[in-house]
Amino acid sequence: QVQLVESGGGLVQPGGSLRLSCAASGSIFSIYDMGWYRQAPGKQRELVAQISRGGNTYYTGSVKGRFTISRDNAENTVYLQMNSLNPEDTAVYYCNADIAPMAGPSSDYWGQGTQVTVSS
Repeated sequence: QVQLVESGGGLVQPGGSLRLSCAASGSIFSIYDMGWYRQAPGKQRELVAQISRGGNTYYTGSVKGRFTISRDNAENTVYLQMNSLNPEDTAVYYCNADIAPMAGPSSDYWGQGTQVTVSS
């Protein structure tokens, strides 16, 4: 059974930084795109950043220049370094990955979510 486990959320003051991690485990054959989504209260879930297996990245406009997504393919882990955080970044952040298990087709997997709160 494939699982995604996130860590690294918390409370931070405006202008501060946080680093989120998400590790995939289980019977994994290969991991394709990995990404981070977020959902603020009363808003739809949105894609924040995504990285391909080869390292190509995408960022939504509001985080460009502040957030950096990276991955360690050997460790099946994706990271999100968040700098210059502001209150508008407050949300539950979810890890997402397109994973091919040892048996069966690839599909989307989601982490449980980690709360990021930016407040003074």
